[in-house]
Amino acid sequence: MSEERFKELHFAPAPEVAGHVPGPESQRMLAEQAAVESRARSYPRSVPVAWEEGRGATVKDVDGNTYLDFFGGAGTLNVGHGNPRAARAASEQQRKLVHALDFPTKARLTLMHALKRVMPGALKRTARVHFGGPTGSDAVEAALKLTRSHTGRRAVVAFQGSYHGMTEGAMAVTSDTSCNGPVDTPVHFMPYPYCYRCPLGLRPNSCALACAKLLETTLEDPHSGVPKPAAVIVEPIQGEGGTIVPPKGWLKEVRRITHTHEVPLIADEIQTGFGRTGTLWACEADEVTPDVMVMSKALGGIGLPLSAIAYDATLDTWEPGAHIGTFRGHQPAMAAGAAALEFTLEHDLPAHAAALGELALATLREAAKELPSVGEVRGRGLMIGIELVRDEHTREPWRELADELRRACCGRGLIIELGGHYGNVARLLPPLVLTRELLMRGLEIFCEALRETEATLTRRGALIAG
Repeated sequence: MSEERFKELHFAPAPEVAGHVPGPESQRMLAEQAAVESRARSYPRSVPVAWEEGRGATVKDVDGNTYLDFFGGAGTLNVGHGNPRAARAASEQQRKLVHALDFPTKARLTLMHALKRVMPGALKRTARVHFGGPTGSDAVEAALKLTRSHTGRRAVVAFQGSYHGMTEGAMAVTSDTSCNGPVDTPVHFMPYPYCYRCPLGLRPNSCALACAKLLETTLEDPHSGVPKPAAVIVEPIQGEGGTIVPPKGWLKEVRRITHTHEVPLIADEIQTGFGRTGTLWACEADEVTPDVMVMSKALGGIGLPLSAIAYDATLDTWEPGAHIGTFRGHQPAMAAGAAALEFTLEHDLPAHAAALGELALATLREAAKELPSVGEVRGRGLMIGIELVRDEHTREPWRELADELRRACCGRGLIIELGGHYGNVARLLPPLVLTRELLMRGLEIFCEALRETEATLTRRGALIAG
């Protein structure tokens, strides 16, 4: 399927918004939701829309408005909303068998073999696959349990700016203290190479990968206060932390260090996997093979819940039933996942994402020359972050602008999300079946909304100051 054929996957025309957002039916449903659902609901507070239908990289609300979806279910919908091949596979499987725990089925075996064939490096030969509960958090829990069981050690090294999930163990290795983590478990956080705001106060390209060196000296020094860990867990590119792309060679150095010290390396590819960053796995860009790979999000094909870990067979020392879950055999998700992976490979979505990502970065960086609030544009493939600041010299985060920008984009028919240490990074995670035409239209809307929102808030600030 050429990019021309990708056009068939989306609503047309898109975007198309008439009147105020949210429309009357969305307002009614949002009010109904607020009356019956918990205060913990999140996304509809900042993107106040009720959805009706999705196709490709487009979604339609209950009032008939059509939007470009540059959020893609937080990076879940790599092959697009309702991808026909994956949806058909899920539907056919649903008619035959849905729930099968961990009994062997054709859908389960097909997906496991497909995953093993595309693993990086030696994992193609040595990988064992384990399905757990339906969320990425559960896969992280499984990875931590596996490495702790195998090594007999408890401590884990994670990184500042990390996000690994919302269950107790996953929160423990997530650095954001505002979401009730880290919790009281033996986790030690090392600096991640956030070069725009270097945690060590150094300059990019002349730091000799000091963040990795600090990890090495910490593991070497018996007085570092950090015991030999059961694992080091890392996102090859940080997502919720603000789409932070480490410098070339950093991840490879982390791999060398963990290998030297016989510490299993866990790569959290929940958001970066399945072609998102221009290679099938983000760790492949540095030619890194982890000991454990954590997968979810796009694994379920079209948003069906599924998670798994793939790990080197030498770690396969836990006891039968050591990590189980009632929904670890969701057959429609497995069938959809295998079909989506086949679609991804057949149409080389990683290369498509890489090409569109380069175009997006170039377009945004050119626009940023006339947008003082853009501190940095960064990303790889179709995982892009735009950090917004009040002043390009002080780099003071501008959270208010980010919040207003998200609403302004929604009102114009573009869905984006925010992230970052200070909530000031606009994040773009569109489905990988996006066309060049839809990409450019979305970027046009984004830049228009940012330009107008920046001007409005600047005038407002001047009035207050005056």
